[in-house]
Amino acid sequence: MRGDLQWGSVPGLVRDAAERYGEREAVVEGRTRISYAELGERVERSAAAAIAAGVRPGDRVAVWAPNSLDWIVASLGAVGAGAVLVPLNTRYKGAEAADLLNRSRARMLFITGTFLGTSYVASLRRAGTELPHLRQTVVLADSAPDDYRTWKEFLAGGDAVGAREVRARADAIAPSAPSDIVFTSGTTGRSKGAVITHAQTLRCYDIWCELSGLREGDRYLIVNPFFHTFGYKAGVIACLMRGATMVPQPVFDVDTALANIAAERISVLPGPPTLHQSLLDHPRRRAHDLSALRLVVTGAAVVPLQLVERLRAELGIATVLTAYGLSEASGIVTMCRRGDAPDVIAATSGRAIPGVEVRTAGATAPGEPGEILVRGHNVMQGYFEDPDETAGALTSDGWLRTGDIGVLDASGNLRVTDRIKDMFIVGGFNAYPAEIERLLGLHPDIADVAVIGVPDARLGEVAKAYAVRRPGAALTADDLIAWSRREMANYKVPRQVEFVPALPRNAGGKVLKAELRARASRNGG
Repeated sequence: MRGDLQWGSVPGLVRDAAERYGEREAVVEGRTRISYAELGERVERSAAAAIAAGVRPGDRVAVWAPNSLDWIVASLGAVGAGAVLVPLNTRYKGAEAADLLNRSRARMLFITGTFLGTSYVASLRRAGTELPHLRQTVVLADSAPDDYRTWKEFLAGGDAVGAREVRARADAIAPSAPSDIVFTSGTTGRSKGAVITHAQTLRCYDIWCELSGLREGDRYLIVNPFFHTFGYKAGVIACLMRGATMVPQPVFDVDTALANIAAERISVLPGPPTLHQSLLDHPRRRAHDLSALRLVVTGAAVVPLQLVERLRAELGIATVLTAYGLSEASGIVTMCRRGDAPDVIAATSGRAIPGVEVRTAGATAPGEPGEILVRGHNVMQGYFEDPDETAGALTSDGWLRTGDIGVLDASGNLRVTDRIKDMFIVGGFNAYPAEIERLLGLHPDIADVAVIGVPDARLGEVAKAYAVRRPGAALTADDLIAWSRREMANYKVPRQVEFVPALPRNAGGKVLKAELRARASRNGG
């Protein structure tokens, strides 16, 4: 049965999972282990607290926190109260988070305490940005500033809201209502929020479960960040659909991942190719029992054939699949099928998922490149309160312009060959040159700057900046990199900086990035 009809809404899915899988383990976090029945109860209590706090249907509720049980409960509770979830990237600095809070007009924010040595509350306050729409901030910790609430205090506030009211609020959510807004950057450097409905989420990830073969009893190490569609929907939502056990990992660390895989008998491990390469190459990998692993889904970058073969041969993983998606298409467009040959899995991102069309604009025959266009149930409703950008992304007959260049073979398998938007991928995170250039341009000693992606053995690609100093400036590469680490998310930070007298431009004034890429290639990076 189609997922959007079976469950109706994400809260409907949560309730069904609690009833269907009952005492089966739902989430493991350190010593904490809760069943699906217990997860359902926690989510209902969180929804009651959100209702008590004044969250109304359609309100945006943001979550700025790493993967955790609290993230799951807070987010699903807010959605159960009828809110639209706005996940925020944990790599953001305070100003970046504040910008999206204002642009989404979020009424509530769930924020982590200290993560990776950084106080997110302090970071948000240092930004110095007014947040006129934000009515309440809940810190997912045991302590909070006086004007914020702790997670415990927030939950206690829902005690006066009865189960009948919580159920009625959830039942009133239409499948066509927005369930989340995932912000993604564009070539202008201005982030855009892709609006996805409950029905789209449920239908797409029911398909994902079917194609991947996720099943009841699987144990899923969710390393992909929950703020990303791959972590939240191909992770949390998919596990709810099939009764798999979620083991959230807040940040990827290969030693922790190996220990988790062995101790928790992990069977499912999606993630970018760099994650799997790190596991295979770890010097102590053979000291861990990884024999329970049976399913890997990867993508987001070029996947070497050798990686697919090593996962199968060295780790004995029966199913290795690749896929292609983007936030504007609910995170999923094409996917390989179980049984596909290793060279198909490595060289392509598979075929269009059921109910979705893919074509390459400008290509007149199989094998010719063109812009990848997508049409179907997965395509977003539009960009949040941005009709101009929406009109630029969606054609009048429903095709989504992805901005990516690809090739379709005779069997319909898609190979992504280039990115119109010059995006590159740093360890699984999309990095947009225009956005990084905009941030670097704020440095007082920078007169002009262009950013490209260059190969990196560990992360796949990293940013390299070609910069023009202002007259008289003595700025060094190390100075600019250090400044960047303070001003932007780590994956955006240039790992290399080369100062030049001027950037190469064409007659129209556009930077000739092909020349910069050729220069980087000649210089070995």
